[in-house]
Amino acid sequence: MRIRRLAAEERLTTSFPLQAYAFETSPMAVSRTEEFRAYLPYNAGNRTLIVEEDGITAASVSAVPMRQNLRGAVLPMAGVAGVATHPLARRRGHVRTLLHQLLDEMRDEGHQLTALYPFRASFYERFGYVGLPRRRTAVFSPADLAPLLRAELPGEVVWERVGAGYERWRAYTERCLRERHGFAAFPDFRAVGLRDRDDRWLVTAVRDGETVGAVTYRIDDHGGTLIADDLLAGDPYARASLLQFFARHVDQVERISVELPADELPELWLTDLAVHVEARVSRPGSSAPMARLLSLDALADQPVLTGRVTVELVGDRWLAGTHLLDGTTGTLEVLPADAAAAGTVPGARLTSAGLSALAYGVLDPAEVAVRGLGEVPVEAAAELRRIFPRALPYLFADF
Repeated sequence: MRIRRLAAEERLTTSFPLQAYAFETSPMAVSRTEEFRAYLPYNAGNRTLIVEEDGITAASVSAVPMRQNLRGAVLPMAGVAGVATHPLARRRGHVRTLLHQLLDEMRDEGHQLTALYPFRASFYERFGYVGLPRRRTAVFSPADLAPLLRAELPGEVVWERVGAGYERWRAYTERCLRERHGFAAFPDFRAVGLRDRDDRWLVTAVRDGETVGAVTYRIDDHGGTLIADDLLAGDPYARASLLQFFARHVDQVERISVELPADELPELWLTDLAVHVEARVSRPGSSAPMARLLSLDALADQPVLTGRVTVELVGDRWLAGTHLLDGTTGTLEVLPADAAAAGTVPGARLTSAGLSALAYGVLDPAEVAVRGLGEVPVEAAAELRRIFPRALPYLFADF
């Protein structure tokens, strides 16, 4: 057995077929190989590792070099994808070995965070990952948006093919990256795939020359469904402008389906809006994302309230030791534990998944204890709540 990093062209005959078997209709058509070739430019900067046994690819894993917002700080993030194992080589530890090496390498290159969409959440929890909210899907009739057609809204709406409006779209997602906790963005080599496929319409809300909302969509058929991707809106006016545009399709489509962050409440958008909202998580096939810290440097200089606590990190390859989390100045410092006067600072014992859950804001300290991700006494829990108040991360990128 040996582990090696793939050159770009090698993916055509190694990792891509393995991923196709794991995640697509199988056996794949012969023409699929040529389709793989078209994907190569959008994987150019990925790091792909494989395990080989007797010259046969036994398992593969890739990392996309991305960026993610963690409580206002935009940090390098490794998006793990393409985790697949040959059916005759499964349950032999190959994925564990590859993930260890992949994350070692990405961490050494400065990636402080990592995220993925798991095939099984409990498997990745053992690697320190913790669940993030899954986006919601809202389905409703365009007829129920009729009241918005009478609304006088500021700004204008621009409608174009995404290929033509890509730079506008990309610039707005970069703004969302700076402003939204948990938001992740692809590197340029991956993001341009949306432009090159050009298989979506793009609607943007523009106010005073500035884009304040955007959504891409397609229509499956006359009398069918307007299928919108993630609705990105900086404020209620921007959201209303995008929905007003959808309302104009009342005589063209029967329904509208739109993807939403977990903090959107479409049932409150309008009176008499009949809407079905769903976040479906199943195994296999429909998973909620997961993420974790790869380095404590990700926490440094975060704006916090005046909490102060020691944390002992246990059971992890990348986060270990006992540290003082000091927010007494309003900015978080991660210090050696001996900086705290013995016995005067509350302490907690956390797994990496437990600390990651607090940093991303998805679990309360008491929930961390209930889930078995740490031991958090009452006094330590109070300090941790001040340092890491609850928040709803929105990953956005789907990989």
